[in-house]
Amino acid sequence: MGEAALDNEIGEAWAEAAPAAPRIAVLIPCFNEEVTIPRVVAAFRSALPEATVFVYDNNSQDRTCEAAAAAGAVVRREPLQGKGHVVRRMLADVEADVYVLVDGDDTYDAADAPAMIRLLLEQRLDMVTGVRETDAAGAYRPGHRLGNRMLTGVVRMVFGDRITDMLSGYRVFSRRFAKSFPALASGFETETEFTVHALELRLPVGELRTRYRERPPGSQSKLSTWRDGLRILAEIGLLVRRERPLPFFAICALVLAALSIGLALPIFQTWLETGLVPRLPTAVLSTGLMLLSFLSLACGLILDTVTRGRLEAKRIAYLAIPAPDFRLPPR
Repeated sequence: MGEAALDNEIGEAWAEAAPAAPRIAVLIPCFNEEVTIPRVVAAFRSALPEATVFVYDNNSQDRTCEAAAAAGAVVRREPLQGKGHVVRRMLADVEADVYVLVDGDDTYDAADAPAMIRLLLEQRLDMVTGVRETDAAGAYRPGHRLGNRMLTGVVRMVFGDRITDMLSGYRVFSRRFAKSFPALASGFETETEFTVHALELRLPVGELRTRYRERPPGSQSKLSTWRDGLRILAEIGLLVRRERPLPFFAICALVLAALSIGLALPIFQTWLETGLVPRLPTAVLSTGLMLLSFLSLACGLILDTVTRGRLEAKRIAYLAIPAPDFRLPPR
């Protein structure tokens, strides 16, 4: 038997042994989305008829729960306020092989979900992000667009240039990603946490262009450009400190050392000329800043070793979950 024929037989046997279809769960976090949630649920039930649609209500004051249930979704509640809390609960509770996460505001196109899932399974990825494209000025406000570019640029510079829309709320995850993701965020910064986790562990990720539209009349955005933008920026800073401690504390050490040297130079020049140190408090301050500089560098070296151990633990937790292995239907 030739090598090519043997490879074909092995491939056919592997395809026959693989499960016929993955279990798909559509996860929709909601807060006061009575107007839009029926359309979102109906759209995803039509685009993914084999999927189960879950709506997690986050203390809505309107009829979001009733509207979602009437549209055919499985409705559950999460009392801790904030999208991050809802995402953590959804990924913990729901058992599936593929997870589709989407906002309940009817701005993302459900028709793109099958293509995102196919990309995830065909290329054996762990996360596929829907990169937003729109011609409607009201759908993607200039302030949001600029903020996304700036924040995405910071993350790309620090963690790796593999993403273009870090703050997209439309994503598809594999089971091994969902069940090994340490969800710690509480609000809209959860998208940043998804991205940094994938980049930090060098997981296979992909992107797909998806249509993005304005909210329907009568619905209101829960995203505050400045408040949530500052929260996301603060989250990036915390993630840099936590995941890149050596560069972070080395920069702090350089700043402290520069201040110390700047204060010390005039004192040293006076001492060379007169043999006296007339500004003793400044000399003490300069010495203290230099000591803090060395302490900062030592903290960076120690925490870098700790971070390495944490990364190894997260990688082991990720590898403990089997990779997706499914036969895909013909196109």
